[in-house]
Amino acid sequence: MTALHTAHTRTLYTWICIFCTVTAAAAGDVLIALAMRRIGDLGQLRHEHGLRSVLNRILSSGALFAGIFFMSLAFFSNLVGLSWADLSLMGPASAALTFAANAVAAKYFLHENVDSRRWLAAVFVCSGVLMLTSS
Repeated sequence: MTALHTAHTRTLYTWICIFCTVTAAAAGDVLIALAMRRIGDLGQLRHEHGLRSVLNRILSSGALFAGIFFMSLAFFSNLVGLSWADLSLMGPASAALTFAANAVAAKYFLHENVDSRRWLAAVFVCSGVLMLTSS
């Protein structure tokens, strides 16, 4: 195997890890936000129905456990990516692209109002990642 082929393979693996990290983190964030909306205010729930009710709501939330699973998947994808790539690429790329993915997910899955400032911020963040990777 040539050095060029190995470098291209490592770059491909790095971007696959970044993609997995970003999609899993965005899915985890959406699922945890959805679960917390469904569960409601924990303080109020405890005050009105007691601690047992709070624990029942939390432990019976499939969305919460799915969100935790996806956040764990994102964490381990990031660790694998760090074994192939520099932190100076993995850190900003995964964090920045997760920011942009969360904006899209909030708009289309959670039906949140994402204003123009956040869309503009997502564009700037992605542009920064593009500049970082093109050097």
